[in-house]
Amino acid sequence: MVKQLDYHTIREIFTRFHDAEPEPKGELEHVNVYTLVVAVALSAQATDVGVNKATRELFKIADTPQKMLDLGLEGLTEHIKTIGLFRQKAKNVIKMSQILVDEFNGEVPNSRAALQSLPGVGRKTANVVLNMWWHQPAQAVDTHIFRFGNRSGVAVGKDVDAVERAVEDHIPADFQQHAHHWMILHGRYTCVARKPKCAACLIRDLCLFEDKNL
Repeated sequence: MVKQLDYHTIREIFTRFHDAEPEPKGELEHVNVYTLVVAVALSAQATDVGVNKATRELFKIADTPQKMLDLGLEGLTEHIKTIGLFRQKAKNVIKMSQILVDEFNGEVPNSRAALQSLPGVGRKTANVVLNMWWHQPAQAVDTHIFRFGNRSGVAVGKDVDAVERAVEDHIPADFQQHAHHWMILHGRYTCVARKPKCAACLIRDLCLFEDKNL
């Protein structure tokens, strides 16, 4: 396993990320916090592009828990049938919406525990929502962050929980807010799974990955 990079190197890496893109944004389209929760829940084992294509029309007619319940399971299923695992995801979204109406007055809660109590919402989804909507420095570790963190030495860990702790422990506090977006975007477009684009990488001189494609 690659060793964990030191503080000063990690600080330089995130300074470069910041200089290149000061305000990185998540790529899932949403119109409010409820549609953000739905979009992130739907994105499990699916691409952001695919989710956006399915939800663009959906969110025009169902942007609150009650409107989603009014649309119903069949109506929702029809909208998201191009997304992987769409039947189970549709059931979860309907159950989630019912709980939000019954127990939270139709409002999305802003604590991790309350978010994770909702069907289809795991720790990663909760962290994305806490970070993107309420600007908490919560770190959602997906496959891109896991790969980049371990390859580069920025956040080393054997599983996603370990990498999440490594991100929180080793990335300077002033970069925590946007850290997961910088890492996701870098992993999605530069530090890709096969044939990473090392020659175009702005941190290639700092990264510990030995099999660089230069």
